[in-house]
Amino acid sequence: MESFLSSLKDSVDFLSLSLQYNCRNEVDLKRKLNELQTIKKNTKILLFSLTLRECNSVKENPFIPVASLFQAINQDQTLAMGYDVNEFLNYSSVHKTSSHVANTTIQKRLQEDQTDALAPLFSYQTVWETFANQSELERDAFVHDVFPHGFLWGTSTGSFNIEGGWAEDGKGKSIWDQFGQQGHVYMNQTANVACDSYHKIDYDVYLLRGLQSKLYKFSISWPRIFPTGVRNGFSSKGVNYYNKLINSLLDSNIQPMVTLFHWDLPQVLQDLGGWQNDSIIDIFADYADFCFATFGDRVKFWITFHEPWVISYAGYGTGQHPPRIADPGVASYKVAHSIIKAHAKAWHLYDDKYRSQQHGKVGIVLNSDWAEPKTPTSSEDVKAAERYMHFMLGWFAHPIFVNGDYPDILKSQIQQKNQQCSIPVASLPSFSEEEKSLVKGTSDFFGLSHYTSRLISTVANDTCNPGYENIGNFSQHVDPSWPQTASSWIRVAPWGLRRLLKFISQEYTGTRVPIYIAGNGAPTEDGGDVINDTKRMDYFRLYINEALKAIRLDAVDVQAYIARSLIDGFEGPVGYSQLFGLHHVNFEDDNRQRTPKESAYFFSNVIEKNGFPKEVMGISFQSPTSDSPPPPRLLSLPASEVPSKAKVVWEKFSPQTKFERDMYLYGTFPDDFTWGVSSSAYQIEGGWDVDGKGPSIWDNFTHVPGNIKNNETGDKACDSYNKLAADLYMLTALRVKSYRFSLSWPRIFPSGRNDSINSHGVDYYNRLINGLIAKNITPMVTLHHWDLPQALQDIGGWENDILIELFDSFADFCFQTFGDRVKFWMTFNEPFVIAWAGYGVGELPPNVKDDPGHTPYKITHTLLKAHARAYHTYDRKYRLSQKGVISLSLNTEWVEPKTLTDPRDVEAADRYLQFTLGWFAHPIFKNGDYPEAMKWTVGNRSELQNLPSSRLPAFTVEEREYIRGTADVFCFNTYTSKIIKHKTTRLKPASYEGDKELSEEVDSSWPTSALTDMRAVAWGLRRLLNWIKEEYGNPPIYVTENGVGKQTKSDVDDTNRIFYYKTYIDEALKAYKLDGVNLRGYVAWSLMDSFEWLHGYSARFGLHQVDFENPNRPRTPKRSAVYYAEVIRNNGIPLPKEDEFLYGEFPKNFSWSVATAAYQIEGAWRADGKGLSIWDQFAHTPLKISNDENADVACDSYHKLEKDLTSLKALKVSHYRFSISWPRVLPDGTTKHINEDGLRYYERLIDALLASNIKPQVTIYHWDLPQALQNIGGWENETIVQRFKEYAELLFQRLGDKVKFWITLNEPYIIANLGYGYGTSAPGIFARPGKAPYIVGHNLIKAHAEVWHLYNETYRTKQGGLISITINSDWAEPRNPDKQEDIDAARRYVQFYGGWFAHPIFKNGDYNEVMKTRVRERSLAQGLSKSRLPEFTESEKQRIKGTFDFFGFNHYTTILAYNLKYSSAISSYDADRGVASITDRSWLGSGSFWLKVTPFGFRKILKWIKEEYNNPPIYVTENGISERGDLGLNDTWRIHYYKSYINEALKAVVLDGVDLRGYTAWSLMDNFEWAVGFAEKFGLYYINYSDPNLPRIPKESSKYYTSIIQCNGFPDPANGPHFCLQSQPEGITSPTASTGEFMNNASSGKVQFLGLNLTSQNAEIGLYVLFAFALIGMLGLVLFSYKYGKLSKSE
Repeated sequence: MESFLSSLKDSVDFLSLSLQYNCRNEVDLKRKLNELQTIKKNTKILLFSLTLRECNSVKENPFIPVASLFQAINQDQTLAMGYDVNEFLNYSSVHKTSSHVANTTIQKRLQEDQTDALAPLFSYQTVWETFANQSELERDAFVHDVFPHGFLWGTSTGSFNIEGGWAEDGKGKSIWDQFGQQGHVYMNQTANVACDSYHKIDYDVYLLRGLQSKLYKFSISWPRIFPTGVRNGFSSKGVNYYNKLINSLLDSNIQPMVTLFHWDLPQVLQDLGGWQNDSIIDIFADYADFCFATFGDRVKFWITFHEPWVISYAGYGTGQHPPRIADPGVASYKVAHSIIKAHAKAWHLYDDKYRSQQHGKVGIVLNSDWAEPKTPTSSEDVKAAERYMHFMLGWFAHPIFVNGDYPDILKSQIQQKNQQCSIPVASLPSFSEEEKSLVKGTSDFFGLSHYTSRLISTVANDTCNPGYENIGNFSQHVDPSWPQTASSWIRVAPWGLRRLLKFISQEYTGTRVPIYIAGNGAPTEDGGDVINDTKRMDYFRLYINEALKAIRLDAVDVQAYIARSLIDGFEGPVGYSQLFGLHHVNFEDDNRQRTPKESAYFFSNVIEKNGFPKEVMGISFQSPTSDSPPPPRLLSLPASEVPSKAKVVWEKFSPQTKFERDMYLYGTFPDDFTWGVSSSAYQIEGGWDVDGKGPSIWDNFTHVPGNIKNNETGDKACDSYNKLAADLYMLTALRVKSYRFSLSWPRIFPSGRNDSINSHGVDYYNRLINGLIAKNITPMVTLHHWDLPQALQDIGGWENDILIELFDSFADFCFQTFGDRVKFWMTFNEPFVIAWAGYGVGELPPNVKDDPGHTPYKITHTLLKAHARAYHTYDRKYRLSQKGVISLSLNTEWVEPKTLTDPRDVEAADRYLQFTLGWFAHPIFKNGDYPEAMKWTVGNRSELQNLPSSRLPAFTVEEREYIRGTADVFCFNTYTSKIIKHKTTRLKPASYEGDKELSEEVDSSWPTSALTDMRAVAWGLRRLLNWIKEEYGNPPIYVTENGVGKQTKSDVDDTNRIFYYKTYIDEALKAYKLDGVNLRGYVAWSLMDSFEWLHGYSARFGLHQVDFENPNRPRTPKRSAVYYAEVIRNNGIPLPKEDEFLYGEFPKNFSWSVATAAYQIEGAWRADGKGLSIWDQFAHTPLKISNDENADVACDSYHKLEKDLTSLKALKVSHYRFSISWPRVLPDGTTKHINEDGLRYYERLIDALLASNIKPQVTIYHWDLPQALQNIGGWENETIVQRFKEYAELLFQRLGDKVKFWITLNEPYIIANLGYGYGTSAPGIFARPGKAPYIVGHNLIKAHAEVWHLYNETYRTKQGGLISITINSDWAEPRNPDKQEDIDAARRYVQFYGGWFAHPIFKNGDYNEVMKTRVRERSLAQGLSKSRLPEFTESEKQRIKGTFDFFGFNHYTTILAYNLKYSSAISSYDADRGVASITDRSWLGSGSFWLKVTPFGFRKILKWIKEEYNNPPIYVTENGISERGDLGLNDTWRIHYYKSYINEALKAVVLDGVDLRGYTAWSLMDNFEWAVGFAEKFGLYYINYSDPNLPRIPKESSKYYTSIIQCNGFPDPANGPHFCLQSQPEGITSPTASTGEFMNNASSGKVQFLGLNLTSQNAEIGLYVLFAFALIGMLGLVLFSYKYGKLSKSE
């Protein structure tokens, strides 16, 4: 080729070459192209084609050699003038590697090989010289501009800073846990709870939504995922936490940026040397691999290490951080070396294994100050500053971003220092060539943490001390003029950021690797005004602007800015004394509530504007429009009857049982359902006299002392007039679709008239509306929410008809000004309140109360006409162009007639609704006139009062037509319900109140609120919605206010408000889904605590708490805000996945049983030599038992064995659990006298059971201790252990050959605590509640153990039975699941309950540590020398441990637990436990106050037993539900209970692997329920106690239980009819999943009776009639038989 080219030497201008390149041959193309220049100098080359060969087969990425080709072509000596890229493009298109990966890899390799060419030799000097001569004016000039499109804004946290939950769910200890717990932190603080973010994912994401953050940088806690540091011990619960966090972020359109290591090394790895042990590199890579594989499908930004300089310097250099190693010369550099290699290994792992599928980026975050020479003219200081940069930043950046090795400046300085000293002071490890190649280029972005700058000089006194500064030969200083922060190491020098970014760009990244500012912020001190953090706002403003300068002025490729930090947190050695958060965390409150600081609103605004726009531009918003035509005018409806036809609502719903009424419905609303939140101008805005606002009637009213509670005013209120950003933040976080607010008439028209327009007020509402539209929140605007301009009241207010005109003028202005963006208008809020409270009773301004029989009617007349006028103005002038809707917001409570069967009460209830809601709704939504009930009643009473005409004004025909139909939708506010009774009221003085002719009351059981007349009665909402549907033709309905108030200054943990919304929204859902109500939207009251009219600030209704004592009026999200946001996200309340019904069967040979207890059913209390029991004594003591009942006869099972057996056989149970009466067998409790008659009864029972193929499950002791033993101390006397053993041995001897299932004790907790602590059970001892229960429990455990050993050692071999104990326990959920304190309380509750007895027997022979610690600490605090909880000896522990063959378990319900701190002086079991409990209002009730239907808890506690006690075989030995009163045989509530609880048991078996062997229903029949006597009924069989024969009558639940038994569970109907259902007796109900029948009954109030659909009341009457007919028939038959017999005899 060379000879050929030589021949053409003078005859070509350029060479066009077609080349082939073989990737395997690795020919140096650059050298070959250069050789062409030796043949003919300066010959330009055109690569006509470039064919790639064997590049697919190279081991490393094939694009790497291709990249080197382009580098060769581009280099200067080649003189390439161009090349044809088609071959390359064809090659790349067929290659399987994605273009994303290709581009990334090419970019990376280009960077690797060109870095030296791109970066000047002295980047630092270049940057320094660029900026050194800037004047302060130039340096600090503020740039108004925006960041590039797509710029990423975010905020950050670190796991150990915020998560808490240090030992939750199996998390391993980290080095930071140990550091804090060993007392190395300020004031001995720890990160044990920190911000409790482990339990507050939803709360934190709520804040991020408010910020409008695009990124959230957080770290994964290595020991939370790998408690032992390595994969084989990974924690699924830890993984679940991060999965939930990541999913929640993505659901809110926030990208997770995940840091793999943010300083919290597992302590177990530190014990092996930590980062000084080379093995940690592979361990870290495996941890990273797990994270990439587990989370990488959703995480696209990964950070391997956060600030490795801090780890190396502070952790292993100075020892200020854990692991507290102070070895700056050796360990520090060794650790850095390991971290760099670990980072590179993780990067390559992602690049090779995950990048092509996950398309993410992996980088590292390095921290660095900017360094300037202390003396700018000193070359030595300039060099020192450069050294500082390389010792801090270059230490890690140079290997990764430049050449795989440490900076030459760093290496030479350490070498020089070592040569100066007699012994080396520093040991810098070296990278091998292979390691350099692996390290170089291993970052897809440059993550930068930067906070401050330093002035650097050379070290004055150079020594051989191995300190960081001494090794580097530099000394750090600050300019005293730089502003200080709460941290001594952070001074505000914002210009340093721009310079640092320029340096990084020149030294490390060029234009190919983007820079992410991943940490920037400043702390404030804990104390003082932590909310109004103006210094932090200034810091952010200046530093962000410097980043903007770097982008716009210096062309630095910065693509992200992440503020530190989302919330205040645990800040290492300084604990909680320095606050970096955008949100303040109150670490002194167990709720750890988060409150946005002013900096949060500032940062949110920067994010929204994407920087600092040059000027406030008139932002153009696309107005929400609709292609649909204007809504049709509502149909004209006839006048209401008296009572109205809507009375069918009471007929339909009032007869419902509580089960039907309260059954919870899961489901969602339609997709276009409107979720909103509300406020009103006077209640939140404040600014009462600023910017030209005129006074309102509320301004004047509140300024009169005595009118408002505590003489409070709305002068400032929530200061919303000045805190628009804060309000928009809350609304964004809530995710609402709409915001209902009102316009302040006097703020827009100070004089009330359009000749006084206030531009400042108009501007405020424009900014609010624009802000809402920008966030896709629909404004729902109320024109008048009670704050009439005082100037208009001065001319008579609403008593003056001129206000019709003036209101229309105001409305017209608002439509014209805001209507292009507002599509939902309400003219008036609650005009009833204006008319009655303002002009009737005069409680509210304008305080008119002189004529309550005339004025309210007059005012309403005016308000209706004013509303109609405004409606027609909108309809005529604006609707066609603006396409909005207009209505008004009415208000009413739901009312129930006191006596449903009394027509007068029903009519009174209907009249109440007509006088409140119908007063306004009837004219507008029906016929333009008042309801007939009003006209009739007021007219008649006026005549009786000798008035010439009705006090209720009349509309003309024209007015009626003008008013009718002046609403497009039906809006109403409601909060509560009342009970109404007809009442004849006095005629004089005339009053609207008297005109209603009724009295009001409430049910004392309804939950209270801050306002006495606002009790929570959720089911009233459904009925009210139905009444509106029936009365007004089912118009589109919006609930525009609904909420509950609490009288407190702080209610962040507002569980009751959550219950309120949970139940009220569900009733709205029922109305929509079950009743066909045309419900379109729901608006919660209110957005935040505000001025609540007469109650001032004492009643708090807000979803956000406002601190009215703080001038900043900080807003803190309550739990209810987070809850409501979740409801909105779900568009309702969908059925949780874990609650979905599971079809399936229990294991073969599963035991199905039913239970009773001797004292409860046997009766015959003195028959056949039976001795007295403690329950005989207790029940015969006055006032101990409800209604002074006793079990002398009970169900008389002692004499009715055959009847009980018949019931058992009908149930088809495989087992029957019953107890033996100790005093029936041993009358005095000892074996001195054995009552053979008593024993024979049990022998007969057992024989009869076995003959019927029913296996006996015998409880040896079910609470009925012989009174003779109680007389000598009972279970407090340790001798009872031997007595119990002797009694049990008698039973084993006499019955053991036939009984194969023994239970020693039933529910020892009840015996010990209720019997000897509370005294509510026999023997009724309550004098020593802090000691006696523990002594009794101690003896019970030992007695059980002795009996178990007796059976095990003497009888098991020949009898072959099982023996154990039955323990009972509720399940406990934390009242606030987001709160560590409540979580701990829930655990404590279960450990003190079931764990009290289970732990010694099923675990280690001793009480659980929670009990031992709590009782001991409280005992010592009470001055005792030892714990009140007795101790077991070591031999006793060994004797007790493992004394079980199965876990017998009784369970009924679940509670919500929370911490309660008792005085140390109180000595009791409850005080030791320190737990209080409540129940969720949405849970179904029962006949027992303590028993709520909570099937989910059954599964959870079964799983808890499995995990806590190593999965023992479990037999559920009791489970059931009670009712009170005679509710009939169709016990649907019990069917629902058994269906749901047994299904949860099935889930425990199938899904959780619980070893459940059997299930026992409580109880066979209604019986004596201890202290409540016969009032509560648990039976599957009804006992008619009024019949001497005590017949056992099956309830429907007995048939349902039988079907479950026959099917051994719940066969899937999708598989066709199951054989177990094919031969069922008539009437047996198959076990299915559907709850539809219950909900339909709830909807209709009907039950099936003799094939008919009847109300439960009518069915009950029918049942009695049927009994009557049967009785008559029997009497007839007896009479006929008597006559016939007599006749026969006579013959």
